[in-house]
Amino acid sequence: MELQDVKWNGQAREKILLDADRALQEAVREAASSLSDAGKDEVYKFLYEKLKPQFVDFQPGPDLTQYAEAVAGGEFSAAEARAEG
Repeated sequence: MELQDVKWNGQAREKILLDADRALQEAVREAASSLSDAGKDEVYKFLYEKLKPQFVDFQPGPDLTQYAEAVAGGEFSAAEARAEG
């Protein structure tokens, strides 16, 4: 067996991805409810600081910018963010 053959099975991969999505959703929900008047950069910083400790070798991509812009642009209302939590 080669080391490159060592991988998570499909079920484990799906759970890892779902957990990562939930972490992102919770961070966006929290940002929407607590940073409703903040600018994109402040929201981005919040999301980055919230998510970084939860992942090994965290490298934010365009998704984080997209959600920071959405929160800053009021696309998630605070009431909606609280209701979903």
